[in-house]
Amino acid sequence: MIRVLVVEDDPVAADAHRLYVERMPGFEVAGVVHTGTAALRLLERRDRAGVDLVLLDLHLPDGHGLRLVGRMRAAGVTADVIAVTSARDLEVVRHAVSMGVVQYLLKPFTFPALRDRLERWSRYRSELSGGQASGQDEVDRALSALRSPENAAALPKGLSAPTLAAVTAALRGAADDGLTATAAARDAGVSRITARRYLEHLVDTGRAVRTPQYGQVGRPELCYRWSARE
Repeated sequence: MIRVLVVEDDPVAADAHRLYVERMPGFEVAGVVHTGTAALRLLERRDRAGVDLVLLDLHLPDGHGLRLVGRMRAAGVTADVIAVTSARDLEVVRHAVSMGVVQYLLKPFTFPALRDRLERWSRYRSELSGGQASGQDEVDRALSALRSPENAAALPKGLSAPTLAAVTAALRGAADDGLTATAAARDAGVSRITARRYLEHLVDTGRAVRTPQYGQVGRPELCYRWSARE
């Protein structure tokens, strides 16, 4: 059983993350804490007993989450870390990677988005479970389980990675008020029905938000915005 520590200062978010982890077969919650100090205290006491992974919010009331990562390593705590945060500054992302944070998940996110990260991390952990690598291919396979972006194998049936990339680029390049499926279809070079399917997939995975756009008399048209703009 993989034991996960949730470190999140917002009690509502912390409870949601706990429930998400509990829905994952093979995972269990080792604890839920709201400060870096409480997290380090628990990890120092329980790391050798098997805290395998930390879901870490970076904005904690007693210091930045990456400072906690440094304190963990200095204390000999070896649990892996997935940053779960609203921090979108790419310099923070770079710093997190340099400190050994294995995944970086932006809020708000859905259960499927967290499930994807946990499953990839579990495959990575399994690939590196002792012994020596037989060669470069084995090392590459282990790292790709963790690092590779969402691809065709991970997409719902009927969706392709190139089309998803085109629709995503159109959505990310849109104005602050977003764009409709018709506009996304034009920008991505696909049909409106196809664009709508991919936009809905982005909504389902927490990377876009959907709102009705009221105009002329009749049914409102849906407008999509990249969630990073929220």
